[in-house]
Order: sequence, then C-alpha cells, then structure tokens
Amino acid sequence: MSTPDQHIQPHATGIAAKTVEKHQEPQDLIFYAGWFCPYVQRSWIALEERGIPYQYKEVNPYKKEKHFLDINPKGLVPAIEYKGKALYESLILCEFFEDAFPEYKPHLLPDDPFDRAYVRLWVDHVAKQIVPAFMRTIMAQEPDKQKENLEELYKALRTLTDKVKGPYFLGDQFTLVDVALAPWVVRDYILAENRGYSREAAGSAWKAYAEKLESRESVRNTQSDKEHYAEIYARYLRNEAQSEAAKAIRAGRPF
Repeated sequence: MSTPDQHIQPHATGIAAKTVEKHQEPQDLIFYAGWFCPYVQRSWIALEERGIPYQYKEVNPYKKEKHFLDINPKGLVPAIEYKGKALYESLILCEFFEDAFPEYKPHLLPDDPFDRAYVRLWVDHVAKQIVPAFMRTIMAQEPDKQKENLEELYKALRTLTDKVKGPYFLGDQFTLVDVALAPWVVRDYILAENRGYSREAAGSAWKAYAEKLESRESVRNTQSDKEHYAEIYARYLRNEAQSEAAKAIRAGRPF
C-alpha cells in the first residue's frame, strides 16, 4: 500500500514558484526544501527577508536522493548544505543564517542581548504551545476534542498577542518570533474552514497582528497556491498524515 502522503504536488506554485526560479544558480548555501512544509517556510522566509544568496533544491519526501541522505541521515526538510557541511531544523537554520551572514540585513535577532533572549523566549512559546495546539486541533476527530484543542490554541495565541508591541512582535523590527509563527498564520484558513476557528475569536489584536504577518513580502513570496495546501491538509484533517509531526502528535511527544 502506498504512503498516504506520497502523491503530492511535486513543486512550488504561484508566487513561490517565481521565487524558486530566481534561486537555481549554484551558491555556497544549498537550501533543501519541501514547498508545502511550514517548517521549510520558516527558514525560507528568513533567507528571503535577509537577502542571503542560496540555491533552492526541492526534495521529494518519499524519493530522497542518496546525496541528500548522506549529508542528512534524518532525511528531514528544511536542511542546508553550506561549503560541504550540513545542518537541519528550521529554527536552528534561522539562527545559523544570523551568525554566518552578518553582513546581510535586516537581522531577525535584535542587537541588544536582553532583547535577543526575549525573542528566543517567545519563539519557544510558538514552538511548544502554539504549533502543537494548531496541529492537535487539525488532527482531532471528535467534536469535543476539537473544541478543547481550539480553546488551547486561542489561549496560546492570546498569551503571545498580549506581548506584541505592533506592528510586529517587537515593534517595527521583524524578528524571529514573527518568522517562527508566520507559516501557521497563512495556514489558519484550514482551521477556519474545518474546525470553527476565527481570528476574531482569538481577539482583535491577534487579527491585526496575523494580517500584518501574512502581508509581509517575504511571507507572500514563499507561499504556493492554496488549493495545493488543501490537498495535503485533508490528510491531517482525517488524521491520516504520516509526517513526523503527525506521528509525534499521535504519540503525544514533542516534535
């Protein structure tokens, strides 16, 4: 029997496809990506935001090339190859871009040590509270469980929103908190169409912040056409997805 996630749109579409076309020339930094993955979009937003030169390579998650597996035995995207060395994990890559390419601006981490730590603190909230609640809400099958998970998501969103200075998390500077969260903002229509979610229910401040994030150029430039996301998330809505994130949610473990 074939893997449920195996038959997916093979490449980026829409605006994201145009971004891919601009990044086909060889570079010191090779970005291994899956256009559909929100974790990939995090790192991709960071690259676009900073203007760092990179070569984009699409990875079929079910037909991975030997070279990719040689440099990245976990086989996960996003991943990079930089001067022959490999790294992966979306937020780690975003921080690596800050350290390895200091000449490219704007930076996603503030210069002030306290502010840098503060940003990391709230990135942790996104990773450990918002994203898991989002995924649990999508994957839950029983109406009572869907409602419970949705309330957890609203709570996590309001907790973050209370700290948003506007227009972005830390004020005028677009930071790693915004990057970490944006891919789930542009996918929240899946919740709205299928799980009773609305931005208004999370509060007017959340709605304003979410609209600001999704309109950011780097976010729009890394988005494919919505109909192809719907095909993928239908599997999550049926609790049939076989991604590592889906498996972790079912097992009740971090991912």
